[in-house]
Amino acid sequence: MSVLDFVFYAFAAVVVIQVIIYFVLFGKFAFLKPKKASPIKFPVSVIVCAKNEAENLAKFLPSVINQNYPKFEIILINDASSDNTLNVMEDFKNSNSNIRIVNVKNIEAFWGNKKYALTLGIKASSYNHLLFTDADCKPLSKFWIKDMCSNFNDNTELVLGYGAYNKVKNSFLNKIIRFETLVTAINYFSFAKGGNPYMGVGRNLAYTKELFFKANGFIEHIKIPSGDDDLFVNQVATKHNTAICVSQNSFTESIPKTNFKAWIKQKRRHISTAKHYKPNHKIALSLLYLLQIMFWGFGISLIASTFKWPFVVGLILVRFISQFIIFGRSAKKLNEEDLIMLLPVLEIFLIVAQLVIFIKNLSSKPRYWK
Repeated sequence: MSVLDFVFYAFAAVVVIQVIIYFVLFGKFAFLKPKKASPIKFPVSVIVCAKNEAENLAKFLPSVINQNYPKFEIILINDASSDNTLNVMEDFKNSNSNIRIVNVKNIEAFWGNKKYALTLGIKASSYNHLLFTDADCKPLSKFWIKDMCSNFNDNTELVLGYGAYNKVKNSFLNKIIRFETLVTAINYFSFAKGGNPYMGVGRNLAYTKELFFKANGFIEHIKIPSGDDDLFVNQVATKHNTAICVSQNSFTESIPKTNFKAWIKQKRRHISTAKHYKPNHKIALSLLYLLQIMFWGFGISLIASTFKWPFVVGLILVRFISQFIIFGRSAKKLNEEDLIMLLPVLEIFLIVAQLVIFIKNLSSKPRYWK
């Protein structure tokens, strides 16, 4: 067997495995039929942790304050800000009786640690059901609290939501950021529906106070600067206690980075937490990434050599059609349809960017949350 024969059969195997993964794993989310959640009336604590976010709080906090929900409080955590964040919080508190402020000052043991600030905010909350978002996020409807929290029941202690990013016209970086967010969401929603939840995003996440203290909070990974969302979910989520919420009324939207340097810095922090996931999650995610690299590497090599090119082209078409079906249906659910026509280009760029970030993290580790 020649080298090209080996590459061809390996390529065919990769395509078959990817198509199976698309329909068997990702299909759990792509073909998911939305369920009408039961109305609920329990009180909710909305928690927003802010560090130097005066401008964003002034802009986005009203969308939280004006939620259509019977009873909720807003816990605003000022994480040792050096700007006017605390003053903005106090201005809102003066005109809204359901706002409480937790003013966190740095201490040597937890200097710059968001998990310490969040823990103080959670302890200060009045209610068992907690809903989290960021200071630079806004709920896209006044029913955000209602839709997210309607997924709680006697068994469900954790609800994973979708945190989108603003759409910016004529910006390739914006499409990359939103595509990466879409792919990540497809992954964690699909894994959760498959009974193996592994992460969530702090821009839109809900869990019970009881679950938090049952897990001893963030103590298991308190020394890791990032991961207040995904590492905590990875630690406590099970197929029995986790639900997903993908109604468009439940989405939040955040301000995306506007230059590649800032985005790379952000993604370095996010990717650095993945090595702390449970072994089975790390293996599964690594396999998904490896299959992508092999598909493009083998495919380009075979096309360049014209080796059995009709079969190679056929396999490429099967893979792309399968991907377009699954990602297209998923993108429609998450209101990201405009990304699908650029899927191959965005996929290649993201693969390369993730590889560069991984290599960079090997030489120097990010030690900041903001």
